[in-house]
Amino acid sequence: MTDIAFASVLYSERDIQRRVAELGGEVTAHFAGRSPVLISVLKGGAIFLADLIRSVDLPLRVDFMSISRYGGSSSGVVRVLKDLDQDVGGEDVLLVEDIVDTGLTLSYLLTTLAAREPASLTVCTLLDKSVRRITPLYIPFRGFDCPDRFVVGYGLDHEERYRNLPFILAVGDQSALSEHPDALSEFLREMSVPEA
Repeated sequence: MTDIAFASVLYSERDIQRRVAELGGEVTAHFAGRSPVLISVLKGGAIFLADLIRSVDLPLRVDFMSISRYGGSSSGVVRVLKDLDQDVGGEDVLLVEDIVDTGLTLSYLLTTLAAREPASLTVCTLLDKSVRRITPLYIPFRGFDCPDRFVVGYGLDHEERYRNLPFILAVGDQSALSEHPDALSEFLREMSVPEA
């Protein structure tokens, strides 16, 4: 076995499903009497969005954006690869994120969406890594306050791997994972996965 004993389950499948259901209730209460548009950024946010919309008891619609950070930069400067399919002017918009880290990319997205003049613009994230925040942001719907650890699973990836895990793992040695991208798969086969 590759020495990858640096990963641990941070949020179990049960923890995630419970919190997503709670967030769905909060979103339902917030948008009562309205029909919000829930927007997610591909690819990571799609898993969270799919579960969240099943917990929202309102008529709604869904749309997606896809972005790319310039040169893999963490500056928050991005280019839009796929824009929304429909106009959101005059609509109540909920931007659904898998994780918010420094806040730079989210700030860019909020500015971009605000320019389209929605009736309201709100944010929901599953993981809020507030300890790394550079840009002050108001995030009314937060699943978990995430520690400053590299995480994979439930839509979050490392080199397009591990999105399909039903739980979220904290990875202590990201450089070791970068050197051996499949090492975590070996670790998962050998570990006793906690029951959902």
